[in-house]
Amino acid sequence: MSEERPAAEEAGWVALGVALPAPGEWVAARPAGHAVVLCNVAGTFHAIEDVCPHLQVALSGGRLEGALLECPLHGGKVDVRSGAAAAPPIRRPARVYALRQGAAGLEIDLAGDDTGESDDDLRKRLR
Repeated sequence: MSEERPAAEEAGWVALGVALPAPGEWVAARPAGHAVVLCNVAGTFHAIEDVCPHLQVALSGGRLEGALLECPLHGGKVDVRSGAAAAPPIRRPARVYALRQGAAGLEIDLAGDDTGESDDDLRKRLR
């Protein structure tokens, strides 16, 4: 017998399952095995993949300045609102995710991930 899933999960939406950060703060999360950073920019939440587009380092080790998340390795920056590269050496955009308020808290849309790979598998392949 197959396990029943909530309708939200079937549509790609899953609960983040983390305490929400205060304005100007961020928190790392792993909804459904996807490494993301949840950032609070002036009271608005944004979710970005926890992988620097430059050298695949975890962005969650960096710091948030306004809407810019700085990579801890080389100091490159990405805009957490759009994923756009904001400072070198980052040149490619980072993946961002849609968020919504669900009955059980903040939810993230993972439906755009059509690779079928977990974040760990993707990192291994990119090495």
